[in-house]
Amino acid sequence: MALPDWQDPAFGSMIRAALWLETQVGEGGIFTKTALRSAFADVAQIDRRIRDLRARGWQIDTRREDPTLKLDEQRYVQKGAEVWIPGQAAAAKSKASLTATQRTAVLRQDNYLCRSCGVGSGEAYGDEGARAQLDIARREVRLLDGTVKTELVTECNRCRIGGRSRQEDLGALLMEVKALSGIEKKALAGWISGDRRMPSALERLWGQYRALPEESRAVLAAAVIDDVTPEG
Repeated sequence: MALPDWQDPAFGSMIRAALWLETQVGEGGIFTKTALRSAFADVAQIDRRIRDLRARGWQIDTRREDPTLKLDEQRYVQKGAEVWIPGQAAAAKSKASLTATQRTAVLRQDNYLCRSCGVGSGEAYGDEGARAQLDIARREVRLLDGTVKTELVTECNRCRIGGRSRQEDLGALLMEVKALSGIEKKALAGWISGDRRMPSALERLWGQYRALPEESRAVLAAAVIDDVTPEG
């Protein structure tokens, strides 16, 4: 079914913005604030109308959610409610915003680190990209009794990408832990107690080996294999 014309003045600016995204940008497409304001030169607060769409299930990422975007860019990721259809424009019930006290409490309990990658606020990722920004993510966790609870966790802007629908299964994780050997459990307990994991010398060497060019990998591989191969 053909969509209505996004330029039709009979529609409100939020509906026109939704139709513009669908017909002019397309899911996965990138648009700039300049292009948006140019298309809606007659609308004083078109940026706010885009935010209104997010409250209706539309996923429109900024640099905060997608570090690959430039400061002036946004990505139209996924369509939400078809607001141009009568009865579909009502805002979804939004989750209550966190208070400053709640945010500080979560950051403190997570040691002001991203719980997924361990980076701290303002730290570099090591790839010459933007520095890390920390935020509070809502994560669904399936508890041991089978119920699902939404809990809060600190994550950086990179790790939050693609993790919106992520759910952890506490029972499944516990079963995997119980299946570990005694040595593995001891190592895991040490990491948990210290809330950090330092790579072993073996892991460090493996990482360096993998990063070598093919010719140098062959030299190192031959030396290691010869060293462990029994003579005779």
